[in-house]
This record gives sequence, C-alpha cells and structure tokens, in this order.
Amino acid sequence: MDLTVWRAFVTVCRVGSLSAAAAELNHTQSAVSRQIAGLERQLGVPLVERHARGVRPTPAGEVFRRHALATLNEADRTVRAVRDVCNGVCDRPLAIGATPSLAAGIVPEALRGLLRQAGPVRWSLLPGLSAQLHGRVIAGDLDIAVVTDAPPGLAADPRVDRRFLGLDEMVVVLPAGHSLAGCGPVRIQALADETWVEDNDGSAALLRQHAARAGVSVRIDLTAADLPGKLALVATGHAIALIPGVMTCALRADVTTTPLVGPPTRGIYAITPRRDPHPCAVPLLDQLTTAFASVHPAQVDYQPTESDAHDAAPGTSRRHQ
Repeated sequence: MDLTVWRAFVTVCRVGSLSAAAAELNHTQSAVSRQIAGLERQLGVPLVERHARGVRPTPAGEVFRRHALATLNEADRTVRAVRDVCNGVCDRPLAIGATPSLAAGIVPEALRGLLRQAGPVRWSLLPGLSAQLHGRVIAGDLDIAVVTDAPPGLAADPRVDRRFLGLDEMVVVLPAGHSLAGCGPVRIQALADETWVEDNDGSAALLRQHAARAGVSVRIDLTAADLPGKLALVATGHAIALIPGVMTCALRADVTTTPLVGPPTRGIYAITPRRDPHPCAVPLLDQLTTAFASVHPAQVDYQPTESDAHDAAPGTSRRHQ
C-alpha cells in the first residue's frame, strides 16, 4: 500500500472534509476521492461515510486510521533520523503532552529544570485531554504525556509505562470579591446554591461526586469551551468553579481560591512508550516529580498499587495525614 494514500485518508479523517483535505495536501478533491475509493477496494470495506457537514470514518475506518497514523508517524521519524545523521545532527526532538492545567504549571517548571540539567534540547508541548494524550503516546506522536485519572480514568495499556507523580486536591475558584474569598476550608454545602461552570466532563463528575457524598447537589448551569473560558466566567461574577490545585500558581489576578473540606482529588501520572523511549524521558520524569512536590510540599510520598491505578474510583478522596 502507498503511504501517500494512507496520509490522504488520515488527513480526511482529521479535517472531516474531502475538499479541505485536498486543499491541505495540494491535491484535487477528485484525486483524494479516488485515493480513498482505491484504499477501500484494497481493504474490502467502507472506510468513510458522508454526513451533513462532510465525512467521518466508519468503525472499520477508525481502526485503520489509528494504525495508519502510527505507521505514518514512524515513517516520518525514520526519514528525520536519517536526514539528521546525514547532516551531522543527532538531537532527537522531545514531544511532550499535558492536560491544560498541568501545561500551565508544573510541566513548564519541569522543562526549565531539564534544560538546566541537560543543556539545549529541542522540545514541543501539546495540551490535550488525558484520553487524547494517551492515544498520541501510543501513536508515537508524543514521547511523554502528563495526565490525570479524573473520570473516566486511565486505561490500562501494556504499551506504555506509567509513573505516579502525586495526588492533586481540587479547589474552588471564586471572583475576587466573593464573600468567601480568603476563607479557610469550606464545606460544599455552603456552596450548593451557587451557580457553577465547568469546561469538561471529568471535572464536572468530580464536583457532582463530591457533592453527592456530602448529601447535596450542585447546579452546573454554565459550560465553558476551555479552562481560560471557565476562569473568565468566574472572574466576571457569573459562576464559581472547581479547578485543579496545581492551577493556583498560574491564576489571573481577578480570581481567588478557597480549599474544600475533604476535597476531591485526582492522581497525576506521566506516561511514556515502552518502545523506543526518548533519552530525555527519564530526566524529565525526575523533574516532573520535583516540580509537583514543590506545588504540594506537605504531601507524603504515595505509590499506588496497580489495582489502585486501574480500579480505584477516579476522584475519590485519598488525602494523606
């Protein structure tokens, strides 16, 4: 099979349109359509289906897309490695992924420590949700990803190694002028009548679980597109929100936080591929551990068992005395 055709198929799946894929690949739309049709003939199954706004992969097409993406990434790395050797360059770029809250705090700090220790390293940082980042480590897009076990949790996968970095306590973010600003730990019952905003299902699940354990419910009346949008709605007084504790060092000036009594927690993990790990992965893991400890200096070392990592209910409170 021609990898050019594979690349066309992966591009069509990513942009969701034959015409947009053709423009990106500098092909005609009819040429891309013929490539996809030829691939379907070779495999003997439909790979894409049309809908009102374009095309999307069929279940078989999604399976092929994942494997094709991994193959294309490996092919690209092979070409780059050969060219680097020919040019006398052997420094392999370090591709890092992180959830938005971790990309805003401990990951940049860990990178600063890595560069101080290892010297110049070519690197890139890609924010994303945990499940997406896990998939990109498997596909070979990322050398390391810093993720959480917030709902729906982390999937077990023999293709990756996982290091536990620590537990992150969630906190409530409030407008700067809120009546509870500057108060000590508060019970969720005191906030049950507030309007809440959330930007992802995992954070919303943690909030609802915490409230349910306290025997109350919360009103998540607003939805934000992302973390900055959530903070903007809080800053302007429209709502309050639950955010990761690691975010407190990187918040805008017009919001404040208050801790919760018995807060929900989420585990923070770094995942790396077992196959062909980057030479800088281990030093970066050490720097991530140090950076997380600097945010949570009072936390006692905790190493979850394999069953803790896979089977414990995500977001349950696992505080240390």
